[in-house]
Amino acid sequence: MFVINKDVCSECGECQDICPCGAIEQQDDGSFPIEASVCADCAACQSVCPFEAIEEVENDE
Repeated sequence: MFVINKDVCSECGECQDICPCGAIEQQDDGSFPIEASVCADCAACQSVCPFEAIEEVENDE
């Protein structure tokens, strides 16, 4: 599963634009959380992020 490191994210929206499943939607505060239940773990968002703000983490389920 993937998460966005808010300390590194510039809120550019490139991850949202590339996500094929719609798992990333900008929130009112400007952040771009990744909805784990919708994410297909394709890593498209990670590959396009110019700030390397998207990290793969182990799923605790």
